[in-house]
Amino acid sequence: MKWYHDSKVSIIWAIIRIWLGIQWLEAGFHKLTGGFDASGFLKGALAKTAGENAEVQGWYAAFLAHFAIPNVHVFNVLIPYGELLVGLGLIVGLATIPALIAGAFMNLNFMLAGTTSTNPVLYTVAIILLFTGSASYYWGLDRIAIPAIKNYFQNRAHKPRPAH
Repeated sequence: MKWYHDSKVSIIWAIIRIWLGIQWLEAGFHKLTGGFDASGFLKGALAKTAGENAEVQGWYAAFLAHFAIPNVHVFNVLIPYGELLVGLGLIVGLATIPALIAGAFMNLNFMLAGTTSTNPVLYTVAIILLFTGSASYYWGLDRIAIPAIKNYFQNRAHKPRPAH
């Protein structure tokens, strides 16, 4: 067993995971209650593609111009609800790995759009927790849910199927 998989060390990962979840939950909640509209952010990111030291790369600008901005109504829903769900998942430790991946993916996209803020810190914490694997959710609902789901599918796979 690796040192970072120890149940006592997993308490530290749980505290960090919950802290990260609170950051996401608060961000999503503020967007949901504050009339979030991503169009200004996306257009601002697109404006950062010009100049000698452009903050946003051309390929990402193409994504913004041809997909994100024309579909801003979808992003106006996905971003706040995604942040809220990532936060809830991390706080209770349910679907922890998908929540960490989704959170890191959102942080990466915010950084690619030229926004630094807390994104590098949140991204780094998510990646560290991903490397801890099951230790990141040892103190969470996944510790119960994952074995139950595996057991359900194993039992289902071994049941004889009725003949048609």
